Amino acid sequence: MDAGGFALFDTAIGTCGIAWGPRGIDGVRLPEAHPESARSRMARRFAPRPEADPPPDVLRAIDSVRALMEGQPLDLLDIALDYEGVTELHRRIYEIARRIPPGRTRSYGEIAAELGDKSLARAVGQALGLNPFAPVVPCHRVLAAGGRLGGFSAPGGLDAKLRMLAIEGARPDSDNASLF
Repeated sequence: MDAGGFALFDTAIGTCGIAWGPRGIDGVRLPEAHPESARSRMARRFAPRPEADPPPDVLRAIDSVRALMEGQPLDLLDIALDYEGVTELHRRIYEIARRIPPGRTRSYGEIAAELGDKSLARAVGQALGLNPFAPVVPCHRVLAAGGRLGGFSAPGGLDAKLRMLAIEGARPDSDNASLF
């Protein structure tokens, strides 16, 4: 990795952003309504880093995200993430979420149980709402109890979550399944 920067890249669901530093990817942004909105948000969040041509490791990450958004069943586990500034609990939640295969889902409660405390389900939801690495950390694959969609704080909200799940062939077990 080099000293860092950010770049925008097109995917099947729109223009995404990615930021990197010397220890890996430290931000991935799902599409905004307009590419200029994504560029502005990335420039503010990762200042003073410049918009730059990505180094080879980041280009491979971009290619993998693009492939995932086209429906290829990739887990993206090979993308190095920089967790500096992420709490230990959130890091653990993100690592569990990263292991959910494309086309599959888990619930907030299931992740909380894997953490060793079912009462952490709300904390799981809060951590995923702050996820700085979507879709590399696939928070869209985490649902509420009973297969309900739950929330999704990324641009596009639940419509974006549904679209990403549909691309992967996942179907929530709820009344919302008809939205596919």
